[in-house]
Amino acid sequence: MRPVLIDTDTASDDAVALIMALRAPELDVKAITLVAGNVGVEQGALNALYTVELCGSDVPVFRGSGKPMLRALETADWFHGRDGLGDHGYRPERKTAEGEHAVRAMIRVISEHRGIELITLGPLTNLALALLEAPHLIHNVSRCVVMGGAPCCEGNVTPAAEYNIWVDPEAAEIVFRSGLNIEMVGWQLSRGAAVVSAQDSAGILKLGTPFAEFAIRCNSVAEEAFLRQTGERGIALPDPVAMAILIDPGLGLRWSDHAVRIETSNELTRGMTVVDRLGVAGEPRNRAAWQTAEGGRKAKICWELDVAGWKRRLVEALS
Repeated sequence: MRPVLIDTDTASDDAVALIMALRAPELDVKAITLVAGNVGVEQGALNALYTVELCGSDVPVFRGSGKPMLRALETADWFHGRDGLGDHGYRPERKTAEGEHAVRAMIRVISEHRGIELITLGPLTNLALALLEAPHLIHNVSRCVVMGGAPCCEGNVTPAAEYNIWVDPEAAEIVFRSGLNIEMVGWQLSRGAAVVSAQDSAGILKLGTPFAEFAIRCNSVAEEAFLRQTGERGIALPDPVAMAILIDPGLGLRWSDHAVRIETSNELTRGMTVVDRLGVAGEPRNRAAWQTAEGGRKAKICWELDVAGWKRRLVEALS
């Protein structure tokens, strides 16, 4: 089994991703760390704890950063509901969060498990703070799957930016320049054919499991918000798509390596993931803006998803 640490701002799609991870026989989830994003960090912890209980797991949950590094928190309750899970009253019955801060837990767990895989499903605040305190952590991480960014399309919170990166762009810039082996899974991969259609949802509900019922019901508000935002019908699940790729990297059909910088200073393009697709960053006119940290690497960006394989993984997790 592969050791994994999950950093999340648990709302409706994050919860489905947690189910996928906790029920995957390939993974040994060592910790779930919470960051403020979709909802406040306390609510996100409650949502994660409920999901862990649902899966019958004893994975520890740690509360972390309650706001971005330099900015006020702007939640996505307009998309996921006030409680992040569609406002259906889901709450844990027994489990409580650990006392250790998520950043300290992240440093400890990564230090203890060489070759650990990370997946971030929310803003990158916790991970950035951990790397600032312990930059050597990059040597223990074999993969860092980042659900975030809009490398080739419009954003979902501004015309230029995807929510997770936009909320704390300064943290994202630190992470992308850190030297981690980043695999960037942008939100565009969860659109189009990857959306869970009405027919898909009906098939999932026919599974008759508590996982299936919860996965569809907790995304009820998100489904309506996605329709208003994009005109697409169904449930978009960017975090579970990223989790599916963590579990089975072969679900990413087309990848390429590129330098990536995060816009932090211009409000029009705040949080934009600027991808050097043509390799022009090293030219003299661009060199100053594209300096990377010593030892920094290019990010590996996923451009195409095996949609049938992703939906098969989802159904397996909810069965």
